[in-house]
Amino acid sequence: MSLEGPHSLSLRQRLRRGQSLRALLAELFRFGAVGAVAFVVDVGLFNLLRFGPGGLLADQPLTAKTLAVSAAMLTAWLGHRLWTFSRTRRHRRGSELVLFVAVNLAAMGIAVGCLAVSHYVLGFTSALADNISANGVGLVLGTAFRYVCYRYLVFAEPASAAPAAPANGDEATLR
Repeated sequence: MSLEGPHSLSLRQRLRRGQSLRALLAELFRFGAVGAVAFVVDVGLFNLLRFGPGGLLADQPLTAKTLAVSAAMLTAWLGHRLWTFSRTRRHRRGSELVLFVAVNLAAMGIAVGCLAVSHYVLGFTSALADNISANGVGLVLGTAFRYVCYRYLVFAEPASAAPAAPANGDEATLR
């Protein structure tokens, strides 16, 4: 399956285009802010469904978590589409959303993989060890993976767009 279409640059071309340090930091801030909102949606909705008024899904933790993660994923996609990567998003929302979900599933696999290695291969089975491997190491690696994939695959800049030029001539450019 090729990720390149008639209106997209190859990953290698996008990596070479460069971006000002200021623009990169602003994009990273927006990425983190959207991620934080999605995290609050996930945790908040999960707890509301499980422990909130009426205990809607008090006896169904997996259903509650599935609904919460789905709402958080939709929140993140909209936030990244409309704010973080608004200048480089795809014109076809459907294909963008499919790629977004695929990247999130792969990132979840990274966190689960970290937990599996720690728990089953290394034998670290305490609650603390499980949290460090899944929600510490796995979260950091998954977040880095998401950012790179969102930037260069999901919200890919169209090939017809001009290269990003630094706002200031003496501003450092990342290559």
